[in-house]
Amino acid sequence: MAKAGKDKLPVSPAVRALRAAGVAFTDHPYEYEERGGTAVSARELGVDEHAVVKTLVMETDARDPLIVLMHGDRKVSTKNLARTLGVKTIQPCSPEVANRHTGYLVGGTSPFGTRKAMPVYMERSIVELPRIYINGGARGYLVGLDPREVVRILNPTLVDVGVDDV
Repeated sequence: MAKAGKDKLPVSPAVRALRAAGVAFTDHPYEYEERGGTAVSARELGVDEHAVVKTLVMETDARDPLIVLMHGDRKVSTKNLARTLGVKTIQPCSPEVANRHTGYLVGGTSPFGTRKAMPVYMERSIVELPRIYINGGARGYLVGLDPREVVRILNPTLVDVGVDDV
């Protein structure tokens, strides 16, 4: 999929999934920077990084994939997440494995419209935000929506595994 530009918005599997579920969302294309992360997207969109939600593809020690949704300015405590899930360890997937599970390139991973159905874990405090910005399925493209819609569509398990990104 080509990079999202201001003149042409992507119609990704995520966008199709959101439309099919009747989710009201706004388009937010920005100039993608390799390894820029949520700090760049927040700066480009002029929003608080705490409201930019990153989609992380991880796996258990048994290689079972899962998605974690976390505030852009926080990290996931994989130790706390493993304890919560009752598994030995959890670690991020390699980019190639994450791409295979989701159908998206890392940097453009959305929790919506993934190639493979995976359990989703969402930091509990995300639901308390009035609006979030999450990847729309392409590098340089976020969608803005009510976080309760994420709960409605993905039915994530709410967790408390975020730690400050120092």
